[in-house]
Amino acid sequence: MEQKNTRVIIPLIIGISIFAGFYLARFVGVSPQKYSKQTDKLAALMELIETEYVDSVSRSEIIESIIPFVLEKLDPHSAYIVPEEYNEIQDPIRGSFEGIGVQFNIKNDTIVIMQIIPGGPSEKVALKAGDRIITINDSLVANKGITNDKVVKLLKGPKGTKVKVGIKREGHPQLLDFVITRDKIPFNSIDAAYMIEPTVGYIKISRFAATTPEEYTEHITKLRNQGMKKIIIDLRDNGGGVLVAAIFLANEFLQKNDVIVYTQGKSHAKEYYRADGKGTCKDIELAVLINEYSASASEIFAGAMQDNDRGVIVGRRSFGKGLVNRDFMFADSSMVRLTIQKFYSPSGRCIQKPYTHNKSDYANELLERFAHGEMQIKDSIHFPDSLKYKTKQGKTVYGGGGIMPEVFVPIDTVGYSNFYSNLVQKSIMYDFAFEYSDKRRAELSRIVNYKDFETYLVSHNVWNLLLAYAQKRGVHASRTDILVSKKRIETQLYAYIARTIFGETEFYRIVNKDDTTIKQALHALKK
Repeated sequence: MEQKNTRVIIPLIIGISIFAGFYLARFVGVSPQKYSKQTDKLAALMELIETEYVDSVSRSEIIESIIPFVLEKLDPHSAYIVPEEYNEIQDPIRGSFEGIGVQFNIKNDTIVIMQIIPGGPSEKVALKAGDRIITINDSLVANKGITNDKVVKLLKGPKGTKVKVGIKREGHPQLLDFVITRDKIPFNSIDAAYMIEPTVGYIKISRFAATTPEEYTEHITKLRNQGMKKIIIDLRDNGGGVLVAAIFLANEFLQKNDVIVYTQGKSHAKEYYRADGKGTCKDIELAVLINEYSASASEIFAGAMQDNDRGVIVGRRSFGKGLVNRDFMFADSSMVRLTIQKFYSPSGRCIQKPYTHNKSDYANELLERFAHGEMQIKDSIHFPDSLKYKTKQGKTVYGGGGIMPEVFVPIDTVGYSNFYSNLVQKSIMYDFAFEYSDKRRAELSRIVNYKDFETYLVSHNVWNLLLAYAQKRGVHASRTDILVSKKRIETQLYAYIARTIFGETEFYRIVNKDDTTIKQALHALKK
């Protein structure tokens, strides 16, 4: 905290001191000295401070404070990244990290293993979902106010290094000690892939990473073997990632020489990316799902499909990030992420939304969309004629702020009530689902299909148990709440329980059953 305050205060003190010195000089009959040695004012100021300022100051601390302010004057996506943040930011992009290979959560101030990553170090030493991590390297971490960040720092580490964990396991009175050798762990970008109908596949891509092409190829092969003729690619809430991964995915669906995207910047000539004709999905009918949180690489893919009249885009207008960033690293491993180009869809539109006004307007733009009704009513969106473009087949599309889908789906508010909102906001439904499934992990793991899974939950009165659990947490359901929200709550509750036992694919398999955007996509594919 002291260092952070110093970074803010030092530039302020220096600025006030210099100004005060010049101001005082007017009253003691001394004219300000002209300083023309440097033509660059910033460099001149730094030299003045170092040679003339009354006290010693840290040049590096001043520079560290100045860099973010400089980048703040550019676009919203240029940023300064300090060394300790670098790996945290890069892991999702690289698609892997080095650690022990578990997904965990913190419950009752204890680290609970939720899933074991297949093939990872923890699976090799026979750790299990539901295990509690009580000690790490013989230091107690349970009931010590442990945080997610702290757990990650303790468990992650270079490949080949070892970490010792003390495990509390159901049925074992004593702690079990495991020594785990860290290794490279996949950080999957595809959350779910399954057959949503007899001939329709579904793939949920949460981000575009370096591993996305390999993951996609594996999943698409399995779905084809199950009879897939059509596919839904779900990019909702996908904030983007690696450009080449989006280009790979677009190439899968386009004909040879179709334009995927092109980029251009002040210091970079226009560069086209075209399909090579070797894609494996050119024969598959396609629906792409987007929403207001689909950005960057997601918009490259959606724009390429839309402008080439390849498939149907379903959902709501995407975020509107059309900037290409490049990372420039300094000797101390800090990094500037600088916008160097804009990308353009095949029809020539840049989907970047305006950012010339203050940054708060840019950050709050999605709230403005909610406020003027865009999430509910398609006709509330107005594009100027100057932003009109044409697809290959002459269909009108718009630039200047995201991808507008052909099939608009308003935000789904069916089943919302105060009771439902409280269950979500206070994490009551999630907490109940975890505790319920954790106690019955062995029983639930033996269930092999959704029908039996649903029958089990109904027969064990899971709904009434949730109501009682919520009451203990101070949240009560009225008769109206239950009439309005029961179906939505049950679907989400069953999905949470399934995720704890079976993983992400089963979670999506359940929540997608009542998803209005998926229903619209299936309808569009049938047409």
